Amino acid sequence: MTATATPTALDLPIVSPLPEETQAYFDLCAEKLGLIPNVLKAYAFDIEKLNAFTGIYNNLMLAESGLSKLEREMIAVVVSAINKCVYCLVAHGAAVRQLSGNPALGEQLVMNYRVADLSQKQRAMLDFAALMTTASATIEDQDRQKLRDVGFTDRDIWDIANVAGFFNMSNRVASATMMQPNPEYHAQFR
Repeated sequence: MTATATPTALDLPIVSPLPEETQAYFDLCAEKLGLIPNVLKAYAFDIEKLNAFTGIYNNLMLAESGLSKLEREMIAVVVSAINKCVYCLVAHGAAVRQLSGNPALGEQLVMNYRVADLSQKQRAMLDFAALMTTASATIEDQDRQKLRDVGFTDRDIWDIANVAGFFNMSNRVASATMMQPNPEYHAQFR
């Protein structure tokens, strides 16, 4: 796939011209991130779907939460590692490197979070996200209790479950459509 090709293996061209509000959002992304994430371009064939995706993403990843932005990005990376989602591993691995200031942490989470130097609380959070990804139907109250025991509130557990659930969904869409990460992500924050 070339740099000028669509961001997925599907022939779904971006709406042109973009609605004014959407163009303003893309311009803000370009200003703040130095790029327009390919996931946004992928959804931009249908502005209603793009708005639904960005609405839930922004709510889960940027809104008020007992989880830090870094913790939410860590969940994204661990879920994406289990699902082998190249797009999300590259994009959210860069976010972990940026937010943590630790390039090694980003790489460890991509490869195997169990080797990373994590707090007991972070490890419990990532263990729960991993369990959700591999066997969500087996989760019992003892699994939620492990999170409470290290200091997470029930609201925090809700947020952990929703971030993990969102990335399980988006990983599958990205993989099924062969979504390509922006090349710029590879070199960021190393």
